[in-house]
Parts: sequence; C-alpha cells; structure tokens
Amino acid sequence: MITCTRRIQFCAGHRVHGHEGKCRHLHGHNYVVMFTAEAKLDKIGRVIDFGVLKERLGSWIDRKWDHGLLLWDGDTVAKAAAGAVPGQKVFYLPANPTAENMANYLLHTVGPEQMVGTGVTLTAVRIWETENCYADASLTEAARSSGTCGGQHA
Repeated sequence: MITCTRRIQFCAGHRVHGHEGKCRHLHGHNYVVMFTAEAKLDKIGRVIDFGVLKERLGSWIDRKWDHGLLLWDGDTVAKAAAGAVPGQKVFYLPANPTAENMANYLLHTVGPEQMVGTGVTLTAVRIWETENCYADASLTEAARSSGTCGGQHA
C-alpha cells in the first residue's frame, strides 16, 4: 500500500486534568496535525486528492476544535470555567485532552466518520502540540487490512 499525508493547523486551548505541572491550567497551543491515509492508487495514481483530506478532516477540525477549548468531559472545574464565558466554543472529549488522546480520537473516531465512502483508510495521526513535542496514533496491520477504519475499500 501507498500512503499520503495532509498537514492541518489549528489553535485551541485545553487543560490536562490531574497534570502535576503547569499544564493543569487552562492554556493554548498552535497545533499541527498530520493525517496519513492509505489505499490502492486510483486511476490517476493517487491515494486520495489532498484537497479531499483537507475538506473532510480539516473542515471537521475548523468546526469542532479550532479556536475552542478541548476539555475532558469529566473535568467539572474546567467545564464550569468554560461555561462562565458566554459563547465559548468547547469540545468535550471522552478522555483527558493530552496530545496522545487527541491523536487517538482523531484516528479512531473522527477519521472513520469523515472518510466514509472514500475507499481510503486513515492509518496514522501525528499531532504536534508544540514545535518540540508530538504524539502518534496508528492502526495495527490487522485493522488496516480489514478496512474497518475509514471507508469501503474498492
């Protein structure tokens, strides 16, 4: 199989619940996400048009995460703080919003939803929290070959 990767940038705030250092406070990052997709090449010789990745995955990020707060659904303190700001854009994750959990959520939840019908599988997500730090999430070989995470393989 051949892969292709699309880079998406966004800005968001978060708080790492239970963190022992300064990340326990609400703060923000300029994130960079690398979405890697895999499929047999189409008749043109592509995995997928890069614009389709931008449209499907980038627009989801724009709508849900960009210039918002990413909070763990169980973080009652941060939820109360966000609720005190009228109109605050908030996305509640089912896990603490670490880079690792964010990458995993994008790979296993957002990717399959957004790539349905493309015949392409999202196989890896790398999210840069800072220019020095990133986390990776990737599918196992068994999951990639089953085609269960992202679309209907033709």
